[in-house]
Amino acid sequence: MKTQHAGNVSEAESELKKGPVHRFLADDHARLDLLLQRAFADPDRIDLQAYSEFRSGLLKHIAMEEKVLLPAAQQARNGEPLPIAAKLRVQHGALAALLVPSPTSAICAAIRAILKDHNPLEEDSGGVYEVCERLAGPEAGIMLAKLQSFAEIKLAPHNDGPLVIESTRRAMARAGYRLEDYI
Repeated sequence: MKTQHAGNVSEAESELKKGPVHRFLADDHARLDLLLQRAFADPDRIDLQAYSEFRSGLLKHIAMEEKVLLPAAQQARNGEPLPIAAKLRVQHGALAALLVPSPTSAICAAIRAILKDHNPLEEDSGGVYEVCERLAGPEAGIMLAKLQSFAEIKLAPHNDGPLVIESTRRAMARAGYRLEDYI
């Protein structure tokens, strides 16, 4: 257990301050992390069932943020998007692009690198989840219900065509990453 330092909030107290929207989305991050870990646990064989669940789940998670969370925050700010929204969107684009080709260790490494930077922007104190929930105020319950009832994503088959890698490379570059660093 972490100890509390003078003036700092303990991890337990911080967890208590998180609202239900924040907890729901952060718990989904944890679920997705476990699926990705399971998919690549054996270096000699990718668990395709776990990866398929991860892929579907990540696309759903991105869609929930893009279609429910970020628009609600923008509406609450009189049409002004959150300052971090553009960065989140290019990272979402890079992640989605990485889910198009068949999974490889390099794809997994790139996904992990982006999520390592991305998830704290949403989950940490003062992050997007906290801000969006605060902006929603009494409507946070409605937001949570929309997130919880969000439809599953129908997956298209993987595409390993010649244009896919170039498209993925461009999406990653827009988000500040180089595909070559993982291949």
